[in-house]
Amino acid sequence: MFERPDAGERAILVHLNLQAGQEDLDELKELTKSAGALPIHVVTGSRPKPDPKFFVGTGKVDEIKAAVAEFAADIIIFNHPLSPSQERNLEKALEVRVVDRNGLILDIFAQRAQTFEGKLQVELAQLKHLSTRLIRGWTHLERQKGGIGLRGPGETQLETDRRLLAVRIKQIQQRLDKVEKQRHQGRSKRKKAEIPAVSLVGYTNAGKSTLFNTLTGADIYAADQLFATLDPTLRQLPLGNGGEIILADTVGFIRHLPHELVAAFRSTLQEASEADLLMHVIDAAAEDRDETIFHVNQVLNDIEAGQIPQLKVFNKIDLLEEATPHIDYDDTGMPVSVWISAKTGLGCELLQQALCLLFNNSKVVRTCYLSAREAGFKAKLFSYARILDEVIDEQGDCELTIEIDRKHLGLLKDIRVAALDLTEDS
Repeated sequence: MFERPDAGERAILVHLNLQAGQEDLDELKELTKSAGALPIHVVTGSRPKPDPKFFVGTGKVDEIKAAVAEFAADIIIFNHPLSPSQERNLEKALEVRVVDRNGLILDIFAQRAQTFEGKLQVELAQLKHLSTRLIRGWTHLERQKGGIGLRGPGETQLETDRRLLAVRIKQIQQRLDKVEKQRHQGRSKRKKAEIPAVSLVGYTNAGKSTLFNTLTGADIYAADQLFATLDPTLRQLPLGNGGEIILADTVGFIRHLPHELVAAFRSTLQEASEADLLMHVIDAAAEDRDETIFHVNQVLNDIEAGQIPQLKVFNKIDLLEEATPHIDYDDTGMPVSVWISAKTGLGCELLQQALCLLFNNSKVVRTCYLSAREAGFKAKLFSYARILDEVIDEQGDCELTIEIDRKHLGLLKDIRVAALDLTEDS
């Protein structure tokens, strides 16, 4: 087996146009640069479906091998997920290290993680990715020799490695479970204090961290590169109406975010899935703007955050020829999008105005009537609403005046079988 270099810097990129599923070549180049490698050549091609052995055809393997010799490449990066056997077959044929799209993203995340939780999450994702690829490059798979009373087939080195990996994965998962409990306690305290939570979400490099710094005065790392920020940051943000919100900056999304990362970062992404509002930051100057919006919403659905209300923030309008900061409203007069530039601060006061308007109108007062038999539902109602007034008659029936968030009105109407009567605003 060939000797792998400690680090590969000169990279040949491989991109195929497939009928099922399509990745973006420009995004692969940015990912490669973010990982610290230098794209020196691109090999492209088209196939109706991947080859089971090499992913690409044998002719394309020869073309890649010739490019490796011509450009003195250290690494081959595929813009597609490869199976363990495909990686193994390609490395054997090309005699150079091969990394697929998922492995590339995992490497970037490993570089970006700064907090204890972030490092654990990245390690968990890497170990799960590695567990299916242990056979690659290993030359010490001979049987271990036993002593008196221990003779027999023994345990292969591969089996030992898999067992150790399984133990380490279990340890990391237990630690992350503890971190998740701590995060849950923090979110519970904020909910009891009735402080709304707003999460910044969006495609990576859309300007979320720059916007976070502009709004809160924080100094988190922001750069013109993919996944510049990995670890979540929370800050209090005062609103002009005397209220305040908790603003959370989260990891950026990309098309086809690897499932290992979605699973490993579920506790971090929980900040988005349990937010009261999502500020969807969008690069207004991007040519594929609509496509990135679609992919972000796909990831939000994957983490069960697709139903949370969104305020679209079209950022980087300073890069557009004709664009002025403004707010777009829906038919009810509520803001649905704001056009700003986080870098120059242009329009950020409009964003504050939109947040004030949204959270000033997020709660409504309703009167509902419950019979004495519906005490269980009454107790449940206390979890979703603030009781302003309660009147109980001789039969034990009660009239409740409640203040409830608009997002929970649908839930109350869905369980109208409990004889809940919602009156309209006067």
